[in-house]
Amino acid sequence: MVIFFTVALLAVASSVMAFDMGQSTRCVAIPNQMKVCKDVGYSEMRLPNFLGHSNLEGEVVPRSEDWRPLLQTGHFPNPPCRSLCVAVRDSCAPVLACQGHPWPEALDCDRFPAEEDMCLPPHAKFSHFAKDLPKPACQNCPSVEDAPAMKTVLDAFCQHDFAVTAKFHRRRLPIGEPEFEVDGRVEFIRQGPLLPYDTQHLIQQWLLINLRCANVLVRPGRSQLYVLTGSVQPDGTLALIRLFPWHKKDTNIAVATRKWKHHRC
Repeated sequence: MVIFFTVALLAVASSVMAFDMGQSTRCVAIPNQMKVCKDVGYSEMRLPNFLGHSNLEGEVVPRSEDWRPLLQTGHFPNPPCRSLCVAVRDSCAPVLACQGHPWPEALDCDRFPAEEDMCLPPHAKFSHFAKDLPKPACQNCPSVEDAPAMKTVLDAFCQHDFAVTAKFHRRRLPIGEPEFEVDGRVEFIRQGPLLPYDTQHLIQQWLLINLRCANVLVRPGRSQLYVLTGSVQPDGTLALIRLFPWHKKDTNIAVATRKWKHHRC
């Protein structure tokens, strides 16, 4: 039973660590030959996993066999502490809820031991680092305004904490959930509280969490350049508020971005 919950929590934790460590992730079906994950209470997992494995047949399935001797011999690793389960749940549950999925009953954190027992606690250094960064969150979809007036764009720059340009790309897939990515660099118009080394990853994860919004922003197999304005909330979460699709004919956006350098709100 202990190994069951350990493997299950590590599988979910891999999603969180992939979000926080800057990797673009995707959900895939757990293959039947991955016996160690049979009957864990869910049918999909996220790649890359927390070990950095991204190839299902070449890495994930073969390495999962390393767990089988533990199951066969009865030698169990230390289970996660309740605090680790809570940390994973608090980070993952809002993402699952945003996409219409409840937190799995099999991962009820009350089933895990308290920290005074022999168990795996959260990584303090990693938790402290992640806490200081803005975080993507589930939100109501931002307004999208085509062909805005120059003053409208300048007002958005003034009213919100940050403004950036980013190109969204949507892969055309025959089956499964659509995949979105930020294509190329994110350029700052107004940096505000955003961090240069984290912003592309932050917006990428916003797209993965807010799939319902992302579906409206980009058609399958296409890319679209946007000006994004928004704020970082008191709890550290990112909120995109106004989006302006930037087409070649949109001279007002180009003029507004140039004027912003000398503009006073």
